Amino acid sequence: MSIFTHVTVGTNDLNQARVFYDDVLAELGLKRIADLGDNGSIWGEDAPSFFVLKPLNGEPASVGNGVMVSFEAPNRNAVDAFHAAALAAGCPDEGAPGTRDWADNAYAAYTRDTDGNKLAVYCFKAA
Repeated sequence: MSIFTHVTVGTNDLNQARVFYDDVLAELGLKRIADLGDNGSIWGEDAPSFFVLKPLNGEPASVGNGVMVSFEAPNRNAVDAFHAAALAAGCPDEGAPGTRDWADNAYAAYTRDTDGNKLAVYCFKAA
């Protein structure tokens, strides 16, 4: 099992970021596999690997704002357990466990660590 599902970075100019990453990631055999409207885009080979997004909190993107680490979970129960453990540790709910409509079978939850770093956990297996 892989430890990460994807990496996200923030942007203040989505069109410029799309052009840049289309070009440089093509050199690595990666392609843009989805656009999220005016909010961002996703690159990968056969699965989502790298996201560029406008920060969802409306603040400007900066080093750290818009950056998120996402971990792969072996099943949906593990997503629920990860999120519950984070909340039990006093960390905030940044997105309750549930399905996400941008990919088949995507089930995820979001939180922050004790330093405020944004974390996600994803499972792409059917329920």
